[in-house]
Amino acid sequence: MTTPSPESAFLILTPDGLADIGARVHHAGAAFYLNPGVASGAEVARLRAAGAQVHVLPQALPFDLSGQFEQVLLAAGLPAGRLWIEHPAREPARDTAPAPLAALDTAEAEPALHERLATGAARLAGGALRRLRSAGGDRPLLVLPYLGFGNARKLWIRGRVLDEASFREQTGQDSSWSNLVALYHRLESDEVAGARVLAHFDGRTWESVTDGGGYFEFEITPASALAGGSHRIGLELPEWKGTDGAPIRASAEAFVPAAGARFGIISDIDDTVLWTNVTNKLNMALMLARTNAHTRKPFKGVAAFYRALRDGAAGNEDNPLFYVSSSPWHLFGFLVDFLKLQGIPVGPLLLRELGLRDVFKPTQHGNHKLDKIELILSFYPDMQFVLIGDSGEKDPEIYTEIVRRHPQQVRMIYIRNVNPDPARIDALDSLIEEVSTTGTQLVLAPDSVFAAAHAAAEGLIGVDRLAAVRSDKKEDDGILSAG
Repeated sequence: MTTPSPESAFLILTPDGLADIGARVHHAGAAFYLNPGVASGAEVARLRAAGAQVHVLPQALPFDLSGQFEQVLLAAGLPAGRLWIEHPAREPARDTAPAPLAALDTAEAEPALHERLATGAARLAGGALRRLRSAGGDRPLLVLPYLGFGNARKLWIRGRVLDEASFREQTGQDSSWSNLVALYHRLESDEVAGARVLAHFDGRTWESVTDGGGYFEFEITPASALAGGSHRIGLELPEWKGTDGAPIRASAEAFVPAAGARFGIISDIDDTVLWTNVTNKLNMALMLARTNAHTRKPFKGVAAFYRALRDGAAGNEDNPLFYVSSSPWHLFGFLVDFLKLQGIPVGPLLLRELGLRDVFKPTQHGNHKLDKIELILSFYPDMQFVLIGDSGEKDPEIYTEIVRRHPQQVRMIYIRNVNPDPARIDALDSLIEEVSTTGTQLVLAPDSVFAAAHAAAEGLIGVDRLAAVRSDKKEDDGILSAG
């Protein structure tokens, strides 16, 4: 068997595997990723003292998933021969010999890889779901609020309570393996069900209880009208104490559109702002394993186009943006970081409740998006909206249904045309004709420059902003060519 180099990384699933590789490798410079319980605290300390990097996974990888997991890592583009993965044939008995480890460059793909990956990932997800914890212990918890929104009379905020897990900040230098570990941390966070959450705002308090997924939700109704801008809501877990002995607290942020806003923008994220291949959850996971918010790039010209829509024709309208995505709430932080890093205006994100199992299964997302857009429109009945999506999934059909229900609230629909199939084009032509009868336009746009030119002609953005969109597209072209 090939002898691993000391600079390799090792995924170790059992104590026998650690003993086997520990006898054959100099620890200095090696990185060990261990299932929980594989090494004692003293053993971890000895490895680190010898110069090794040691990371304990937040959840145990099942033994029967190691072969499938190896193929995921291969597809993620990790260097062959640098990562070694333990392959126990079964859960080891006490008297079995040490399990061998195999390098990535010796692995052979088996038939029906996607099916095996989905099956194995579902088993892993099932285990994570079975480990769902209820409130009632003394472990540290984390309150994760999401960006909320509202109007002069009420605010809507949502968040989640999790076992405390510090996802370190990622950088553009992170490897595919580091990205995969970060994704694993996000998807394997332990939800806390049944936790009481208090929201404090404007001298009043509201109470909620987390559901089975650890989510909580508030509709805040202040005593007096709210001005446009950002509003802070205090959150508290009254029955849980931090290291200082005080209740665990956090702060949520909710946006109220400015008085001068002329219209709102509701945008898809998946394959509209950035490529996610959300129609295939497995490929989406592999993509996220290859990259992070620093290394991902938006579609060409999107950043400048969205800034122009926010500013409007007058240049200072501060039109609000909302993002509706089929991506899971687990990726909220990743997506917010991406928007900020790429200079795309940040707004509330309405994502989807997905278990880890669902990430690896094709799912219907139309009802989710429709419901979330309905929620947004209900807060702003007197505001018109520009809807932006792509033709790859059902955005045109969803937006057409919104026009049927709320014809006065849809100002324009822009669909990035990504599907050249003639049957799809015919279907879109029918939708364009139907939408046009209401006075709204559904515009198929090949890119952001085309959409921006149309928006300028319609008085949605300033004509002087077209140069910035063109420049942004050229800059993105250069980045993609260099990459």
